[in-house]
Amino acid sequence: MKVIDHINQAKKPIFSFEILPPLKGQNIKAIYDSIDPLMEFKPPFVNVTYHREEVVYKRHDSGLLEQKTIKKRPGTVGICAAIQNKYKIDAVPHILCGGFSKEDTENALIDLDFLGIENVLALRGDSIKGETYFVPEKSGHKYAADLVGQIKAMNSGEYLDDELQNTTPTNFCVGVAGYPEKHFEAPSLNNDIKWTKAKVDAGAEYIITQLFFDNQKYFDYVRRCREAGITVPIIPGIKPIATKKHLSVLPHFFHVDLPDDLVKSVVDCKDNKDVRQVGIEWAIEQCKELRDAGVPVLHFYSMSKVDNIQAIGKAVF
Repeated sequence: MKVIDHINQAKKPIFSFEILPPLKGQNIKAIYDSIDPLMEFKPPFVNVTYHREEVVYKRHDSGLLEQKTIKKRPGTVGICAAIQNKYKIDAVPHILCGGFSKEDTENALIDLDFLGIENVLALRGDSIKGETYFVPEKSGHKYAADLVGQIKAMNSGEYLDDELQNTTPTNFCVGVAGYPEKHFEAPSLNNDIKWTKAKVDAGAEYIITQLFFDNQKYFDYVRRCREAGITVPIIPGIKPIATKKHLSVLPHFFHVDLPDDLVKSVVDCKDNKDVRQVGIEWAIEQCKELRDAGVPVLHFYSMSKVDNIQAIGKAVF
């Protein structure tokens, strides 16, 4: 079932979450262990991240450096198939511009279609280590809007080889990302919303936001999106703070601000156990306000650690 259909049929906000594929060499039990505790909240869909290649440098005895490209978290497609088979819920794999040519994208989408996966989250993705700015693959997409366009073209039976005959249309529901505090590369929030609208105009059916800790920023973002002509559902993304290190890690990697009251509460904690409880309580209040405002979904970034999300779910759902 498509995510947009789950949203349209729901009579109250939906619970959903995102998981990471296990590190290479680990098995799928870690995934099941992170999903099982959250099934009590009846999530109709689960997002599965895709992690592109990383560049590492190995120093040889001669002193020379060898550049190697590795993938630390493979398996997104297989994990999605396993989730749908085991839990009978929909899996939403991330599809990236980064690391994919258009043909790679087409082949990945064909595999997903064969497996009966009807949903994807289309993302540009980040630059790899060593790149100052995002560099697309040769014959790949530079922008997420173009990736959305390719997916929607396949939904109309249009493949890269225009000589193919009697092609079967795919049936993907496409989600995209939104940034209440703007994407860090955008010169302004209004400019960023312009690019978000381009993704929706290309065929995206819903938006999931970057994590945030101040609900007013989400409400303002939704208002500005509506004023810009974006009418699709906008799903808030929630990440409970869990360690003191998050005070520097989250702003650095996700380019978000943390409210002063939250920062002070975390700084005053004597250890990370207390920080985790502060994060739970803050997220509960966030979620209750968002729920009461009628958001379509409360979407949690779990990072595959779910005890705090389980506590939040019990308080909110």
